[in-house]
Amino acid sequence: MSLNLEQARVNMVEQQVRTWEVLDPHVLDALREVPREDFAPADYRRMAFSDLRIPLGHDQVMMKPIEEGRLLQTLEIQPGHRVLEIGTGSGFVSACLAYLGASVLTIDIIEEFTERAKRRYERLSIEGIEARHADALGDFDPGEAFDAVAVTGSAAEVPERFLKWIKPGGRLFAVRGFSPVMEAVTLTRTESDHWQVESLFDTDLPRLIGAEDRPQFEF
Repeated sequence: MSLNLEQARVNMVEQQVRTWEVLDPHVLDALREVPREDFAPADYRRMAFSDLRIPLGHDQVMMKPIEEGRLLQTLEIQPGHRVLEIGTGSGFVSACLAYLGASVLTIDIIEEFTERAKRRYERLSIEGIEARHADALGDFDPGEAFDAVAVTGSAAEVPERFLKWIKPGGRLFAVRGFSPVMEAVTLTRTESDHWQVESLFDTDLPRLIGAEDRPQFEF
């Protein structure tokens, strides 16, 4: 690893992520230790630590490091937590969740993403992750409830079916609204049908496949 990349990694954590109110030391450790450059497409490897969204193909992106940091922090992951990630993408967020001690099920409707992520986990000896090709908005049924759910694509509103997959006391990260200004939120299940909503930050992420906006016609 070149010194330039190592310095870029330090700068990402100290000058970008930490200054965006990500102060959990375990989350900062995850972002230091999980090699983000190995999850970026080859053409973007040297930009892996930049404050930008990296294209992955299929109109999907890696979130900015600052956004990933806030996602990881707000879920309050503890060792042994069971976590569902909806939208595997590059596989980096799942790798960070596993670093934090979670047992992760990550799904993506794009099979290329899940297969590529599996190869990355194997090459980097990352354990505790099951990557599955599945449609979260279709016939996917996890058959269990989770301590945390991370949704890495956007929707106009948080799909109601996702809420059914969260344990009481569990937390969900999602992005809702419309481009160019969407809202990242945390939903905490306080009781069986009661939720606490926390607004985190403004962003603009691609839609989950299947959650695209319908064309608006004017007459």
